[in-house]
Amino acid sequence: MEGLSTRIRMTINGRPQGFLLGHDLSGSETLAEVLREKLGLTGLKIACDQGACGACTVIMDGKAVLSCMTLAVEADGHDILTIEGLPDDDPVVRAFACQCEPGHGTALQCGFCTPGAVMTARAFLNENPDPTLDEVREAMAGNLCRCGCYQGIAQAVLAAAAELRRRAAAVPAAEPTEAEPSADGADGTPGHGPRGGRAEA
Repeated sequence: MEGLSTRIRMTINGRPQGFLLGHDLSGSETLAEVLREKLGLTGLKIACDQGACGACTVIMDGKAVLSCMTLAVEADGHDILTIEGLPDDDPVVRAFACQCEPGHGTALQCGFCTPGAVMTARAFLNENPDPTLDEVREAMAGNLCRCGCYQGIAQAVLAAAAELRRRAAAVPAAEPTEAEPSADGADGTPGHGPRGGRAEA
């Protein structure tokens, strides 16, 4: 393919990966196929294989993408994050697992769609850390749930957003460091030393 190097390089979950085009992968293989079949990252699911269900969602350069609709060669030079790359204490992961808000149900049942929904939510909250319920519903509209857990999913995303804001607020601001006394003034003229006396030449 024109404009593409023979060796395809990408960073996946923080680790550099390289593939030889025509040997390790073909130009027609999707990112989903490479992630699942060649790297064993089976968290993402291939369901409709037409970009209509969101189960294959991963994050590329901070944006949610449908890996079943993205050729592996298109990921050349990009940073890919799958659900395996999220920490266990990630607020979105925990919120989906713990959601049991009365009247809304759980955020998962069979779990098949969950990885894609988690990655969509994670990318969304990176851009909008304080969303409204309507904004959450719009952002998650492309992720279909066979079990119909849509209310629980929306509540989980809101809970994750609140936790992300709480964590951000808990991080102390960096304190400014005091400048060391200078022997010379800002204009280069002799200044005063730390004891207030004239610095010796």
